[in-house]
Amino acid sequence: MYADVLVLGAGPAGMAAAVRAQESGARVLLVDDNSEIGGQIWRGGEGSHTGRQARDWFGRMKDAQLRILRATQVIAGVADGKTLLAETPAGACELRYKNLVIAAGAREIFLPFPGWTLPGVTGVGGLQALVKGGLPIAGKRVVIAGSGPLLLAVAANLRKAGAKIMLIAEQAPWARVSRFVFALWSHREKVLQAIQLQSSLLGIPLRLGCRVASAQGLGHLQRVRLRQGEKTWAENCDYAAVAYGLYPNSEMAALLGCRLEGAYVAVDEWQRTSQESIYCAGECTGIGGVDLSLAEGEIAGYSAAGRQDGAERVFARRAKAKAFADELNRAYALREDLKNLSDGDTLVCRCEDVLYERLKRLSSFRAAKLHTRCGMGSCQGRVCGPATEFLFGWKTDSIRPPIFPSRIGTLVMNEAISEEAAQSTL
Repeated sequence: MYADVLVLGAGPAGMAAAVRAQESGARVLLVDDNSEIGGQIWRGGEGSHTGRQARDWFGRMKDAQLRILRATQVIAGVADGKTLLAETPAGACELRYKNLVIAAGAREIFLPFPGWTLPGVTGVGGLQALVKGGLPIAGKRVVIAGSGPLLLAVAANLRKAGAKIMLIAEQAPWARVSRFVFALWSHREKVLQAIQLQSSLLGIPLRLGCRVASAQGLGHLQRVRLRQGEKTWAENCDYAAVAYGLYPNSEMAALLGCRLEGAYVAVDEWQRTSQESIYCAGECTGIGGVDLSLAEGEIAGYSAAGRQDGAERVFARRAKAKAFADELNRAYALREDLKNLSDGDTLVCRCEDVLYERLKRLSSFRAAKLHTRCGMGSCQGRVCGPATEFLFGWKTDSIRPPIFPSRIGTLVMNEAISEEAAQSTL
């Protein structure tokens, strides 16, 4: 299957890239591992969202009449440098392209604490996804904790679905959050959004400089213990949604040889990576929210289709969204004392049952793999990798295919394609 512009990821950045490339005359193929487009932020697809921004982009997607491969995971690149191997419900397939846009988004950061593996403890976005998927939440007591504005948005959505939000525990201190709120006045459209959000949260306690110290229960969550300064107390609840921000899904870009800056994919003003024919947009280039993701996606789509004039018209909007994102990230940066959340018996790698006590004696993620199998389970380090990066300063030193668990038949096909590509270069 061939495309002039192949777009990986159908969240806001991928949607914007695909639409702008298609409008520019390119043959576009949009690929996503979910059955519905929209990514994590607009999960549920068209008809699930009442916001003007989401409605506008779903409408543009419909008008563009894009080719879309749903429920499809891209697991590897092929040696020719212009082909990817993907796994669909029907089997494996090759995706060939002239230019590639990676808009893989981000995932939640989980920092281990005693009891975090109890049933009933989830991610913040994870609980919202479960509710959208049919989990009954009406009447359930929920504690929401971690960091970032997502806590407030999810609290509002869960309350609307009938949940009883006991409190919101934000790790960022009052001083930083108050400076950010003051800075909002230079972004007028954000002020209205903030006012609307706060009105939907009336009566819900918001504790700043507060974190979950432990989760407790017999076989399932029954309460969490919270700490705010020197004060600690228990809060009975049925669910605890806990996440400490977002971490970029940069594995595919790294696998294809794109340069990273820290955990993020490095791009130029055209959203082009260090690989000439590969562009990247959205949260995998830097956590910035939906406005920045859309702007970067538009620029990447125009650029990949050879429409630099169209890309340039979006530069100012991207700069404004980036300035807001920088203020947001400074306000909600993780505090150093969160490194003390775990005790010796806390599981850090839940796939391979590796305790904090074993990991703190080691020097690197590679050493942890060799001695404990940390990061070698089914999630391939997507949960424990960001956690150990924050706790110990470790970096993942290599990315190998397949980047997702795959069927044996797909791996055999990958070997055959790679061998054929290698022979053709001899």
